[in-house]
Amino acid sequence: MNTDMPRKPLDQLGTLIEVDAVESLLLDAADAARHRTLALFRTSLAVDNKLSQGFDPVTDADRDAETAIRAMIEERFPDHGIIGEEHQQKSSDSPFTWIIDPIDGTRAFISGVPVWGTLIGLRYRGQSMAGLMAQPFTGETWWSVGGKAQYSHRDLVMPVHVSGVQQLEQARTTATAPELFSSPDTQRAWQAVSSNVLQVRYGLDCYGYCLLALGQIDMVMEAGLKDVDIAPLIPIIEAAGGIVTTWTGESAENGGDCVAAATPELHQAALRKIAESQ
Repeated sequence: MNTDMPRKPLDQLGTLIEVDAVESLLLDAADAARHRTLALFRTSLAVDNKLSQGFDPVTDADRDAETAIRAMIEERFPDHGIIGEEHQQKSSDSPFTWIIDPIDGTRAFISGVPVWGTLIGLRYRGQSMAGLMAQPFTGETWWSVGGKAQYSHRDLVMPVHVSGVQQLEQARTTATAPELFSSPDTQRAWQAVSSNVLQVRYGLDCYGYCLLALGQIDMVMEAGLKDVDIAPLIPIIEAAGGIVTTWTGESAENGGDCVAAATPELHQAALRKIAESQ
């Protein structure tokens, strides 16, 4: 179990690319996606299932929002690569790759619950250096560029920081759904952690990670994530002072079973419980 993973120098992004251009792209692309998602939120839109067995929903809102984001990236950074949830990967020789999940939490979206969000991130040589989560229905946006984590709600713009909670017994904890922990190993791990925390709330999707950055949630634990589910959120959490890794303390860049925590002490306490459960 690796509990001493080095943190990335998020504030060095400015030595690699124009920070203002990245920030403008993140905010403008989120705004372009907003027009597509809000137009269909809480409407009787058609839902397709991407799985032959099980249920992984996708809608025109997902596809249209990603198309709008991609168009803006290709206009401003035509040589960059793109990885998206709904459309084909754009390969590139550039060290920069954009990561897109146009609607993280499509199940919430089709249920009319405003905890879904648009995720956009920027990687440099495989490491997430900037990211954004926008919840257009509530008018909230979290983003991080150049090592600063910020939050906006209508006219309010402010920096954010995680809580100082260090003990599991004090941790307000969330997971998207208990069904995520479907294997015996993941069930044991979740039980070992969740039975020792202050409280558990389900159903927050990407919104839970951003509440962690805001200091309202202390820990998020998930299983079976894709890279697009977590990569754009990593810079926000880290710039706000938090830590996010896999359950074994490795990089969470490629998804998998992940835990995000407000402090290193809380993070290591969760990893110990997970390791002991196996």
